[in-house]
Amino acid sequence: MAITDKSAPRVALFVTCLVDLFRPNVGFAAVKLLEDAGCRVEVPRAQTCCGQPAYNAGDRATARRIAAQVIAAFEGYDYVVAPSGSCAGMLKRHFPGLFADDAAMKASADDLAARCHELVSFLHDVLGVTAVAARYDGVVAYHDGCSGLREMGVKRQPRALLESVAGLSLAELEGAETCCGFGGTFCVKYPDISVRMVSDKTAEVAASGADTLLAGDLGCLMNIAGRLSREGRPVRARHVAEVLAGMAGGPAIGEGDER
Repeated sequence: MAITDKSAPRVALFVTCLVDLFRPNVGFAAVKLLEDAGCRVEVPRAQTCCGQPAYNAGDRATARRIAAQVIAAFEGYDYVVAPSGSCAGMLKRHFPGLFADDAAMKASADDLAARCHELVSFLHDVLGVTAVAARYDGVVAYHDGCSGLREMGVKRQPRALLESVAGLSLAELEGAETCCGFGGTFCVKYPDISVRMVSDKTAEVAASGADTLLAGDLGCLMNIAGRLSREGRPVRARHVAEVLAGMAGGPAIGEGDER
């Protein structure tokens, strides 16, 4: 239910390209979690890609143009929240550097960066959410996406909230903090290395005994889910927001087209 209390935090959801195009349910789950925590949630229609593909490819000019549009789209909100450590990391850690030679835009980028958070860390660290009213029957393993872990400090927060989910048991991966090999364009530029990395990851998932793999970044999940499927491993992949919001009843990632 939408929050109408004007004193409630006004939060803008940065949906992300992958969520919008491949897994809209993650966006709906994020809205539910934020509203359950007492936030007024808006989804600015003018938002676009965060510019990370261009940035990682060295195309700083295009990345700057995209960043300027994103900064304008999210102006005036109390917080900007993304269900992705990767996209949140781009906004928070890399946007300011794109405008090092432009004082006015640098100030705007710094302002956005100060208001930007990854979804689960925002719930736990900023709003003080310690438990959710959700149930998920199964053994889950959590993969720490590189950007969420190293740029946004996301580690204990998802595990703390998952402990409150009824019916859920958490099995730690031996290499939970090791890259899955996706890395945006890395998997395209270096496919052989990427396949080896994701194969190591799926072997760790299988060894954990988990029937479900969770993560906070859809890119990681799609990469790992694809490899799990090709190897014939019966492990479902879901975004952590879907489980925390109690919205994990539909097909797992890679099992169906939600559109």
